[in-house]
Amino acid sequence: MSWFSKWGFDEKIPMDDVYKRLDKLEERIKMLEEENLEIINELYSLGNSLDARIDILVEHCCRTNSDV
Repeated sequence: MSWFSKWGFDEKIPMDDVYKRLDKLEERIKMLEEENLEIINELYSLGNSLDARIDILVEHCCRTNSDV
């Protein structure tokens, strides 16, 4: 079994096809990296929002308990 057949390629594949596939893979990687950054930014935003809400609840609970 040759290296090419191991990865599902015919052994006599034109190099133009290889470069086209490589270009498509590079575009896909770029898109996935951009999506990853968007997801990370959204997670940080959600985490900050959650922290702020927890701070509000703690402040409210502490004020309520000390008034008793």
